[in-house]
Amino acid sequence: MGYMEEVTRELYNYRPPLTKRDDFDSFWQETMEEAERIPLQPERAQVAYPVRGVKVYDIAYNGMDDTRIKGWLLIPGREREERLPCLIHYHGFAHNRGEPSDFMHWLMMGMAVLSIDCRDQGGGTGNHAHYSHGFMSNVASKGIQDKREYYYRYVYMDCLKAIDFACGQQEIDPERIVLEGGSQGGALAMAVAALDRRPKLAMVDVPSNSNLIARVMGNHGAFAAVADYLKKHPEQTNDVMDTLSYFDTMNMADRISCPVLASVALKDETCPALMYFATYNRITSSKEIVIYPFNGHEGGGSKQKEKKLAYLAKRFADWMPS
Repeated sequence: MGYMEEVTRELYNYRPPLTKRDDFDSFWQETMEEAERIPLQPERAQVAYPVRGVKVYDIAYNGMDDTRIKGWLLIPGREREERLPCLIHYHGFAHNRGEPSDFMHWLMMGMAVLSIDCRDQGGGTGNHAHYSHGFMSNVASKGIQDKREYYYRYVYMDCLKAIDFACGQQEIDPERIVLEGGSQGGALAMAVAALDRRPKLAMVDVPSNSNLIARVMGNHGAFAAVADYLKKHPEQTNDVMDTLSYFDTMNMADRISCPVLASVALKDETCPALMYFATYNRITSSKEIVIYPFNGHEGGGSKQKEKKLAYLAKRFADWMPS
């Protein structure tokens, strides 16, 4: 047995017990119906950009509530009759929609790009949601006492409504939607792929939000904030763990129908590879995973970007311009 086979054997056999509650499916059905009732009210305004051949739009739409979700819509500039495939990018924790230059490689493949903020993080998007209790350290503990108030309930729906925005653009083919993101963004792509059948592919790197009780117990990444909260409010432990179960991607994995291309890094202490395999091992659709044995939370970086480009070019060759 080679080194990689030996060090990854545990990963492929890892299936901790699910924490899914009896009302899991009805909770998400009701949540999606609630989000759908919020008018999208999409807006886009073209901005000047120094790179020829790219059209850049500053966009906004209503998320789960009347919070205006900000983002970029990027369109390859040359005129064409056919609609374009669109890659929807979700960012990592405490970041934002990025800069248009971050996405030029996708545009060069002939794809439109929609990149959105997560509310209440590092971008220009605020948060109009109501919370009946305080939180600790960061937004991963915001509303943690109640599954209907939890921060990620709003964010998952904001991200799902990004598909609504994309599909409403005249340049975009609603039958060719790809989700992509790393860390928190990887978790969001997994959750949206589980809740919505429109995506044709999810590409996720060092994904978060998997095996959340273990994440809290190990003080890993943003979910250390939940442990900090429970230090102050130990009497809420059962309620908090109950809340987390609805947002744990391992409980959502069997709902994913599109292909998944994933990557993890074995020295990642923020989103440990083992935690993600609790989700990956339960995906029943087509899936591939790349493992970086000596990388941390930076993951595969440019090497993984190259793998994603090659995967798209091979699997969806008919999407690409000749």
